[in-house]
Amino acid sequence: MISWTYLNKRSAAAKAIRDYDSMKFIVEHTDEDIRTAYHDLTSLGSPSFDGLPSAKNPQAAEEHVAAGIDEIDTMRERYRQAVEYMKWFQPAWNELDDEERYVLTAFFGSRYGDGAAESVGRHLNVERSTAYRKKDHAIDHLATLLYGRL
Repeated sequence: MISWTYLNKRSAAAKAIRDYDSMKFIVEHTDEDIRTAYHDLTSLGSPSFDGLPSAKNPQAAEEHVAAGIDEIDTMRERYRQAVEYMKWFQPAWNELDDEERYVLTAFFGSRYGDGAAESVGRHLNVERSTAYRKKDHAIDHLATLLYGRL
């Protein structure tokens, strides 16, 4: 496909790194979230027998169940996308060496910041310019693994 040629693969690889922790969290926690949502579906309020209307909306229980089912469907779709992402991203990530993963996590991971070059420099005992070169090399390597030739 011609549009694939014009994709900024380095930028896309950096975004994929930023999404990694979120996708991993979704894969690890969705089962429990769905169990909780199912439990909430079956936890409807008990009726009151004091002669007063129990709700302003007589369909409140049905709407509660429908909203719960929609929420579960949304969680399942989010989980499906996260699993698809992990199947695509994890093999490429595993192919990198420890130093490349450290550098990319420092520069693009969920806790990245302005001091990434200094942090990498201290950790690897290199100058700031070398840290940036290592970042460039590592992101190019990851982009090649994810998307093919740059």
